[in-house]
Amino acid sequence: MEIRLPSSRTPCWCAHANARASRRTAAALHPWRRRAIAFVLGALVLAASALPARASENEAPGALEAGLVEAMIAREIGADRRIEVEVGRLDPRLQLAPCERAEPFVPRGTRLWGRSAIGVRCIAGASWSVLLPVQVRVYGNALIASVALPAGSTPGPADFRLEEVDLTRHQGSLIADPAELDGKVLARPIAAGQPLRQDVLRLPPVFAAGDPVRIVVHGDGFTIVGEGVAMAAAADGQRLRVRTGNGRVAVGLVRERAVEIRL
Repeated sequence: MEIRLPSSRTPCWCAHANARASRRTAAALHPWRRRAIAFVLGALVLAASALPARASENEAPGALEAGLVEAMIAREIGADRRIEVEVGRLDPRLQLAPCERAEPFVPRGTRLWGRSAIGVRCIAGASWSVLLPVQVRVYGNALIASVALPAGSTPGPADFRLEEVDLTRHQGSLIADPAELDGKVLARPIAAGQPLRQDVLRLPPVFAAGDPVRIVVHGDGFTIVGEGVAMAAAADGQRLRVRTGNGRVAVGLVRERAVEIRL
């Protein structure tokens, strides 16, 4: 985990960072998403607690003692994700009253992911609340395509390499486990160098439109088996519309090369 703070040439919350505070620190948090929030808030609590009693001339929160950060990381050490947090600067036009004690908070609806912001409010000596910009980067492993793969192809572990990527720069869930490729096909093409997203994989269809379908109807104490025709393509576990022999349309769940309908 790494925290980067504004240069000592610009106003910061408290005393300028010493040489130790500029050192990068890294560690993995687990569970990573929950502890990312706890880490950012913890870091800002340290920053807020270092506010001088006289916070005139718009002094902004900033410097953190590297030793304190390392101690906090040691308490939360895990093995799942690596996180970097970069704390930005307050609007230089702000004129804040002197504050004896401030506390950070997560504004309603805020997600600590990528470019975000943390709220800071004074709770002793003044009454103000401001937003402090932060950049949160979460790193994790993902499968990266080694070659271009067309839609409909069956990918294998040899088509990908495992790399660490910044998850906040990608939409959707990325896949890191090659075992998730088993029995799947690509719903969309993937370019070489592109990470594999969860929504790109799908099960191959069991039925295509127009295929004959075995229909199994389960009721209270009875089962009826009939025949029909698939009206679309569907994979195992998906819902499928079928046309029965008398022309009626029914909807059931594809399971073991049949369509199950429960009354």
